[in-house]
Amino acid sequence: MNILLLNGPNLNLLGRREPHIYGTRSFEDFLPELQADFPDLTLTSFQSNHEGALLDRLHAAAGWGEAGTEAASQAVVLNAGGFTHTSVALGDAVAAAAGAGLPVIEVHLSNLAGREDFRHQSFIGKHCVGSIAGFGLESYRLALHYLLSQRPRPVGFRR
Repeated sequence: MNILLLNGPNLNLLGRREPHIYGTRSFEDFLPELQADFPDLTLTSFQSNHEGALLDRLHAAAGWGEAGTEAASQAVVLNAGGFTHTSVALGDAVAAAAGAGLPVIEVHLSNLAGREDFRHQSFIGKHCVGSIAGFGLESYRLALHYLLSQRPRPVGFRR
């Protein structure tokens, strides 16, 4: 199973930026451990501070990229960072990907409900299979466990 780990703005600064909120470990240090814990998954990591680059990568993961640029993914674990609260375009891209059958899981390192009011709105969450927040880098591990433990449920599923 090919999984895209898609990280947005400022996540290249993990381990250095506000460690009291985001922790002291970089994503680059965490990724090999994550890959070792999930040997049956092919994890591809991409980070950008640019909205258009994230849109292009999400389109490619859904199979809409230019021929030969990237293989389609079976799921996306998305930490959109600050774009979560501001990017209608990213929300639209997640909705399109979900509509095409690509499950997207929203992750955040911090507990957004306990943060500033503007962080309480997500333009992407309603289009995702689910959201995981507040567990630091473990949020990614939890998302991957979900993907392995069951077939992702359709967006909008209510128990």
